[in-house]
Amino acid sequence: MRRDAPAATVEIVPHSNARFPSNFLWGTATAAYQVEGGNTNTDWWRFEHRPESIAAEPCGDACDSWHRWEEDLDLAASFGLNAYRFSLEWSRIEPRHGEIDLEALEHYRNMLVACVARGLAPVVTLHHFTLPLWVADAGGFESPDIVTWMSAYATTVAAAFGELIAMACTINEPNIVAAMGYLAAMFPPEVSDWDRFVAVNETLRQCHHAMRDALHAGPGDFPVGMTLSMAQYEAVDGAEAALATYLEQMEDRYLVATTEDDFLGVQCYTKHQFGPDGLIWGGEGELTAMGYPFWPESVAYTLRRAAAYTPVPLVVTENGIGTDDDDQRIRYLDQALAHLDEVRRDGVDVRGYFQWSLLDNFEWVLGYAPKFGLVAVDRTNFTRTAKPSAAWFAAAVTERREKRR
Repeated sequence: MRRDAPAATVEIVPHSNARFPSNFLWGTATAAYQVEGGNTNTDWWRFEHRPESIAAEPCGDACDSWHRWEEDLDLAASFGLNAYRFSLEWSRIEPRHGEIDLEALEHYRNMLVACVARGLAPVVTLHHFTLPLWVADAGGFESPDIVTWMSAYATTVAAAFGELIAMACTINEPNIVAAMGYLAAMFPPEVSDWDRFVAVNETLRQCHHAMRDALHAGPGDFPVGMTLSMAQYEAVDGAEAALATYLEQMEDRYLVATTEDDFLGVQCYTKHQFGPDGLIWGGEGELTAMGYPFWPESVAYTLRRAAAYTPVPLVVTENGIGTDDDDQRIRYLDQALAHLDEVRRDGVDVRGYFQWSLLDNFEWVLGYAPKFGLVAVDRTNFTRTAKPSAAWFAAAVTERREKRR
């Protein structure tokens, strides 16, 4: 891994005795489709607008970050962070096969330059759930050409602004792309077929490797990895064998596939029970607005599990909570960071932590109901308002950044 990368009073005050290196990445994150608005040339936009769609509401203008991105970067910088993770929208960069939109590339280049100017290491994700319509119509991740297309897209990105990238994530949560799109039928293309799910998982790993190699070819010299959705799973009612089969597809094969990467992004939120018929949603005790357990312990569990499978450095590229109760968010982050401190003290090689998310944004089929942001966004005029949790997080980060190794 590289390779050096460039308030309100609340009740809970962070107290950490962990030591962090000066180049440890402290950030927050967003994704293009969830905040930009107007990404009409995607499979997701079409999926939301079908009369029979299961989506709670369409994305629409999202947070209008396509126009307000400078304000978003100012907010991230004002919290004392040194990194910002955001994604590029492939459908804007290559709206039709082989047709590159130079204005879109310039837009994203301006974002990277502005990050650097604000002291924020630009952490760029190339694919975050959405596909251009021309890719989706050709079969998406079941197209025989998808690996070639994604490799070419990565080459375009590196050529346009590779020298500005601090760290690159190829595909965001490829296991969720496969599980939700080809097993649970809750993302495009709404398929529920185990064999197709397995095949798409394998294709996504091939895409990741091809994109990694294309990015490594430069320009630029930056670490490249994928981000993986991980959770703490518990088998119930004799479902140990079924859970092992599920985990092999959802985590194990991906973890093994990262051994030649520069890092692995671990994205963790909660724990799940798994029964003979599959994943059991919900659970007992305190739940979040997403309907799953309040479980900041997932940070320590998933980091330790990842480290047992892969030798590469780890980065928590997403962690947070969807809630209308900002005090609950602070409690979650307080405990999550305590678990981060714990695993680092125990010698797990963790190089960064990114809270999800900077803004209350579009949460896919659930629409705008779940609130993950440190910053509230008025749905009528897009006014941004930092929550008390933003000040709390800024203080927690400052405390850890001042206790350097």
